[in-house]
Amino acid sequence: MKQKEKIIEWLLKISGGITILITIGIVWVLLYETVVFFKVVSIKEFLTAKEWTPLFTNKQFGIMPLLSATMLTSLIAILVALPFGLTIAIYLSEYADRRFRKIVKPLLEVLASIPTVVYGFFALTVVTPFLQNIIPGMAGFNALSPGIVMGIMIMPLITSLSEDALYVIPNSMRFGSYALGASRFQTTFRVLLPAASSGIGVSVILAISRAIGETMIVAIAAGQQPRLTFNPLVPVETITTYIVQVSMGDVPQDSLEFRTIFAAGMTLFVFTFIINNIGLWLKRKYHQKYEL
Repeated sequence: MKQKEKIIEWLLKISGGITILITIGIVWVLLYETVVFFKVVSIKEFLTAKEWTPLFTNKQFGIMPLLSATMLTSLIAILVALPFGLTIAIYLSEYADRRFRKIVKPLLEVLASIPTVVYGFFALTVVTPFLQNIIPGMAGFNALSPGIVMGIMIMPLITSLSEDALYVIPNSMRFGSYALGASRFQTTFRVLLPAASSGIGVSVILAISRAIGETMIVAIAAGQQPRLTFNPLVPVETITTYIVQVSMGDVPQDSLEFRTIFAAGMTLFVFTFIINNIGLWLKRKYHQKYEL
């Protein structure tokens, strides 16, 4: 029995080590190619210039248009997913009976298993025409449709994690609130939500990271026109869309244009890394607050 436990322990250590090595390898490749890129293009131009045209004759290397489009679509997605996802989580945890919860929760999580290509075509062929009937000046490719569909895609993530955070709160907190004369509504929003705020915050951070890294939905429905704008009705190009565009093979490898995808990828990596660390900081902060 001890030998089996040691074998399992070593297998777990090896798995963890492989994961760490793969992560280091990915970061090293990104970092190396990015350093080579910045030997030709200045970091100041990359971070502050307002045009991104590395594949054109007049080459401009300002990442701001791609970054603004990524932030715009992700913001739309979280504005859609957060209220609906959190509302569903509250209902499943505090109002629905157990049978309904066991049926509905797996059905919601099925949304997460749908291929993103399907979501992309749904945004392009269903959501965009529907919105064009409401907003006549809306372009065929835009940031609003993929943002809404990304919100639908990440909603199960917020719902599942938030519902779990609410569900594990001890019943003593609920009963104590009821004993003091609070209603179910007051108990939910004044006692349970603050107590589960760390788990809910982490779910939101993970959902934002998922939206930022989404590729196929924005590649299909948002267009490929890099522009510095926060207008959701016009075509835009996100960082992931540009990486897909260059990676299709039309750009020669080891060229400056090809290395732009590594610089863009490093920007995306740093952006998501910061967001994830903010989520960890918030989780620790709220845990300390409620432990005190």
